[in-house]
Amino acid sequence: MTALREPLGLKIYRAASRAAEPVATMALKQRLRAGKESAERIGERRGVATVERPRGKLIWIHGASVGESLSILPLVESLKAHMPDATFLATTGTTTSAALMAERLPGDAIHQFVPLDHPDFVRSFLDHWRPDAAIFVESEFWPNLILLTRKTTPFMALINGRMSPKSFGDWKSQPNAIRFILSSFDLLLGQDQQNAERLKSLSGRDVGMFGNLKNAAPPLPADSDDIEQLQRRIGARAHWLAASTHPGEEDIIIAAHQHLVGEFPDLLTIIAPRHPKRGEEIAALAEKAGATPALRSRGDIITDDTHIYIADTLGELGLFYRLSDIAFVGGSITPKGGHNPLEPARLGASILHGPETFNFVETYTEMRNAGGAALVRNDREMASAVRRLFNDAKTRRAMADAAQETAEKNAERTLHEITRQLLDTMTDAAEQG
Repeated sequence: MTALREPLGLKIYRAASRAAEPVATMALKQRLRAGKESAERIGERRGVATVERPRGKLIWIHGASVGESLSILPLVESLKAHMPDATFLATTGTTTSAALMAERLPGDAIHQFVPLDHPDFVRSFLDHWRPDAAIFVESEFWPNLILLTRKTTPFMALINGRMSPKSFGDWKSQPNAIRFILSSFDLLLGQDQQNAERLKSLSGRDVGMFGNLKNAAPPLPADSDDIEQLQRRIGARAHWLAASTHPGEEDIIIAAHQHLVGEFPDLLTIIAPRHPKRGEEIAALAEKAGATPALRSRGDIITDDTHIYIADTLGELGLFYRLSDIAFVGGSITPKGGHNPLEPARLGASILHGPETFNFVETYTEMRNAGGAALVRNDREMASAVRRLFNDAKTRRAMADAAQETAEKNAERTLHEITRQLLDTMTDAAEQG
């Protein structure tokens, strides 16, 4: 147990959160109506399990959403090889990540939704599952969840830790609170040097760094029949992909398309928005610009008249990365911090990105230095980069190869080192406990 005393601000938060159960319940109902919760499993968000706890040792790994849950998959496999008798419980907080876990977790692992950060919900969850170890992935710092887990769980770790510049600035104004929260963890590992330094500054402790666990995530899946069907529809047309885009980026992408279409009259631009529900909104932007859109969610097919194909469906990025050997990765022109460039790199794409990449700054820098990625800041730079890659197959292939090599060269080492650190620290905690 930590020798630090819980700050008054955290005590007030925890007392207030207990009194806020009606608000939490109302929020769950609103999320359910919005399609952000599973009706059949809504009780899990209140800590009510829908699966019995197996006997024996149970290792709980938590990742908030899709990106973190992809990191969980190789870690479960790696730890399972060293702990064959343990059961692994994976928790996430989104319906999208739950669907991914259902498809891709090992058959003997369990998925549950993480409870909301209400003390009664968290206690219900912990009373049922009684984890022997809790491993948090990336950046979920809910006080009740972490502090109550610390009281009942022999070992806790934060791995692939991430702290955005904004969150770092916010937590710096509450230094005692974040130091107390981070003191709950027996092991702190950052996903890159910048994040390790931020966590070290906030925790006052050494923070390890063995690389980004997302390097070790398996390639995104895709249905072979879907690949064949779309390849047949696209044919020999020049095409490129803009993936995980956010509001403000699609205007730039459509403008880049319009810059290019004079030179490539059969050009097809594929846009896969980060939030698929925005498909109709993006279609309206295309029509306003004079381009003809088609929406995958409506079952629209790609015809010779289709200019912008909007991939507004869930779980199909692996499909579109396989179809496109030029991929702009979104969230990087608008200040979202950029999305994971390792996903397209593993699937053979040359990568374009904007300047806002603080979520993966070292990964993007390494990939760019190796020649696997190029920075674009606006529609004209984007069009220029796409034009160059269309016209120079040798450069396009060299970029894709460099990106793929960057993504894969440290994957095995990263997974091995993180697994070793977890096992060693877990053993030390057991011996001291």
